[in-house]
Amino acid sequence: MAEPDTVELELLALIDAEYTRHPFYGSRKMVVYLGQLGHRVNRKRVQRLMGVLGLAGMAPGPDTSRPHPQHKVYPYLLRGMEIDRPNQVWSTDITYIRLARGFVYLVAVIDWYSRKVLAWRVSNTLDSGFCVDCLWQALQAYGNPEIFNSDQGSQFTSEAFTEVLKGLGIDISMDGRGRALDNIFVERLWRSVKYEDVYLKGYASVPELLLGLADYFEFYNSERFHQSLDYLTPDEVYRTASGGGAKIVDKFSEKETSPRKQKSNRGSAVPLQVIRLPS
Repeated sequence: MAEPDTVELELLALIDAEYTRHPFYGSRKMVVYLGQLGHRVNRKRVQRLMGVLGLAGMAPGPDTSRPHPQHKVYPYLLRGMEIDRPNQVWSTDITYIRLARGFVYLVAVIDWYSRKVLAWRVSNTLDSGFCVDCLWQALQAYGNPEIFNSDQGSQFTSEAFTEVLKGLGIDISMDGRGRALDNIFVERLWRSVKYEDVYLKGYASVPELLLGLADYFEFYNSERFHQSLDYLTPDEVYRTASGGGAKIVDKFSEKETSPRKQKSNRGSAVPLQVIRLPS
């Protein structure tokens, strides 16, 4: 029989992969999915594991984390908005990255118009510090966006994060509760990062991951052609800002028109200690 830490890691890996494919899945659907694979787990355990992955906001329940009750939640500003220029809307999100014997979290800031990754950071905890550092990295490199969109996670509703945006006069937008696809462009980024890099390479350590992600985001920004960008790269779209914008409509329909077009950003990370599950 497998050791408990091995079982936990396997379940985390399965939930991570399925959520990457279907970011609207909550704990109930995940219980069914795991059962189909032969893993009999109850909803309470799945909720706990989704909380470990930082997915609790999409699977609310009695044992999952919620936005901090004292943090202000801002309205979603992007419904039906036409995105027609770089730095009009930036967005951020956090995802889980599994390693051989542990896991870390990755946060990124992207420009909606060009899909360019403006900054990224890695951390072993879900506190707001590495998210604020990532935000400042993007601001210092690319200036200020007009609107900044995020989910309602406590990292992004924290005063440390929102005060940076308010101090710079940036409008704050937050996804509707349980609406994973409001932030669909970042969800698509995570899918690309994981299926085109992380899952293929199976990084064993944080140093390996940092080097690999630096190379991948360089490729993503400057070499990877996007069908939704008329087969241009995010760097080309961000730099030239030509063509029509991306008309954002109801994210559950996942409909959008194609936008078109700085030298790529290699990003940076905080190489912290890997989280290891107890044996």
